[in-house]
This record gives sequence, C-alpha cells and structure tokens, in this order.
Amino acid sequence: MLDVINLLINDPQRTRVLNIVKSLDLPDCYVAAGFLRNMVWDHLHNKTTPLNDIDVVFYDAEDSENTKAEATQTFLNKQYLEYTWEVKNQAFMHIRNQDSRYVNTLDAMSYWPEKETAIAACLDDKGNISIISAFGLESLIEGKITYNDKRTLDIFKQRVSSKQWLEIWPNLQVVI
Repeated sequence: MLDVINLLINDPQRTRVLNIVKSLDLPDCYVAAGFLRNMVWDHLHNKTTPLNDIDVVFYDAEDSENTKAEATQTFLNKQYLEYTWEVKNQAFMHIRNQDSRYVNTLDAMSYWPEKETAIAACLDDKGNISIISAFGLESLIEGKITYNDKRTLDIFKQRVSSKQWLEIWPNLQVVI
C-alpha cells in the first residue's frame, strides 16, 4: 500500500509547510485537502503539479470572535509569499455550512464534499508526521473521487468540474 507519510517526508516543499504550520501553535491544527490529496494523485499519475494553495484548518471554540483564522491567514500570506494560504477555524464553519456544530477538526472534515479531500497532516510534538482522514486512505490511494452524501450531489459535481481534476489526473475514477 502507498505510504503517504513517506511521500510527505520525501517532499521538501511540503515538509517545510508542515514546519511552518507547526510553528503557529494553533489547536487541533492541520494542513489539509489538496495539500495531501494532490500529492497522492500526482504520485499515481507520475507527475508533479504545483503546490498552488495551502489549506490550514484548526479547531478553537474559545476564539469567540473567530479572529485567529483571519489574522493567521494574513500573517502567512505576508510572510510566505510563495504560497497562497487559506486558514479556517473549523469551530465556526458549521455556521456557514448550516450544519450542526462540529466537535473537532476531524468531525468538520467529515462534511467536506469529496471523501478524498478529507485528509490532513501535521507535525506532532516530536516532529513526526501525523495524518488524519475522515474516511480513511483507501479510496484516495485507489485514485477515486468519492461523493460525500453530507453535501449535495450538485456541489460535488460542480467541484469536480470546476477544479478540473479529471483533466489534470485523467485516471481518477468518480464514485457517486
């Protein structure tokens, strides 16, 4: 089976991003979504696509004004210009998405439109890579894009089309 942690370890750019995010010291914090998903899909297609945006997700219900995400995103986009950063506090994303309150980052990820996007990594206190996934890694490693029925099918189809995943990685298989 494909070793996602090994792929990360052997990717200096992604390792640097994990170190940057670790230094933020945000609670329940990970680099998520395309950061890992695209890396695996690139590996399956024997290609390299640009690391175009970095999704940082964390969970801090005590940030009552929800100001940490914006402040952190602004900091990252000014400090590390080679990347486009998007930072979201998952403790408040349920409001925008009209869901029940999420209990942590992994719970929030379980609502994302594609199951393969619901994957994230961080460095633990010892500097080891830790990976979480709301749906496991099997379908990602098999090159699938799987619909998550916690969102509408229209949202899923729109994302597959607008992100051009099947054009970029033509061997992917859509699963509805």
